[in-house]
Amino acid sequence: MHGVSVRLAPPPAFAAVSSSASSHRRNKYKTNCRAQNPVSPIQQDAGPTPTPTPTGHPLRCCHCGRRGLLSASLSVMLPLQPPLVSAAPPTDPTAAVERVHPSKPDYYEELFAKSMSSGMKAYEREIAGYKEKLFSNLRGTSSKRVLELGVGTGPNFKYYANNSDLSIVAVDPNKQMEKYARSSATTAGLPVSNFNFLRGVGEALPVEDDSVDAVIGTLVLCSVKDVDGTLREVKRVLKPGGLYIFIEHVAAEDGTILRFVQGVLDPLQQFVADGCHLTRETGKQIAAVGFSRISLNNAFLKSVSLFGPHVYGVACK
Repeated sequence: MHGVSVRLAPPPAFAAVSSSASSHRRNKYKTNCRAQNPVSPIQQDAGPTPTPTPTGHPLRCCHCGRRGLLSASLSVMLPLQPPLVSAAPPTDPTAAVERVHPSKPDYYEELFAKSMSSGMKAYEREIAGYKEKLFSNLRGTSSKRVLELGVGTGPNFKYYANNSDLSIVAVDPNKQMEKYARSSATTAGLPVSNFNFLRGVGEALPVEDDSVDAVIGTLVLCSVKDVDGTLREVKRVLKPGGLYIFIEHVAAEDGTILRFVQGVLDPLQQFVADGCHLTRETGKQIAAVGFSRISLNNAFLKSVSLFGPHVYGVACK
């Protein structure tokens, strides 16, 4: 990635700041969007000395969370998706789903959901420490309504959903994910009545302006059609002072062997993995969208080396 070094750093707690738009919400969040010390808009871990991108071990393909390479065996049974006419989503979120992410046959979406339910175990084990730190920002707070974008089978619920006061809006374009996500939420301790699954896409989130306390997105921006548009939607639906918690795989550093391999395989990856991109510089786009404060960090996950470079953190509206 340009301007961002790849390093394996322990996931820090979010240092947030207050703004005039969110000062009335100081008691709403554990982070309170308040800086303990004046800092630049982007906080980077001091961390250990940056580790060069590994190139000596075999490249393995991960499942990209919601858009795994294991769908390659299924993609041959599906026709090519028509290109979007325009990057701008329609006003109607229901129409946006079919326009941005047209329905696939039920058998495909069900097989994909089953694959995601069982095929991400190695990745989830390695990412667990990072998620534990990130989602701690939601514990012990008065955050009541959380939207999880690209919820998939609900692997994040165990980190934050054991709260009877919490209401979760789970958004995913694959309707077959609902039963898996609902089961994960129940296992985590969330009351059934507090879970709402909506078929939708990031480019046109099916909720009102300023209506959620937090938005969660893990391994989602690699596959959306319009990254900037999705981030604008995240800001739109967040209440003032609300938190955006993210984990995304990104392009390797320019000039590395891994970056070259990602570039070569990217077109194939988009075709077989439902639009997943290997070469997006998502961290830069998150930083540029205009959040009041961001904790933006970098890591390399060895279990999924082709997708190893990651950015993760918390942004405050």
